[in-house]
Amino acid sequence: MGILLYITMTIVFLSILYLIIETAVKNGIERSALGQYLQEKTKEEKAEDADHHS
Repeated sequence: MGILLYITMTIVFLSILYLIIETAVKNGIERSALGQYLQEKTKEEKAEDADHHS
């Protein structure tokens, strides 16, 4: 029973840790200068694609 509890708690801990790291990295990239540049570039490309397909 102890091994099952250990495995379950490890999976829960790693899942929470994954979500925290994923959120931190995503926010860090979005707030960086390069991230903002790429976000604007992507928006411009989507707008151009929408104009071409209309």
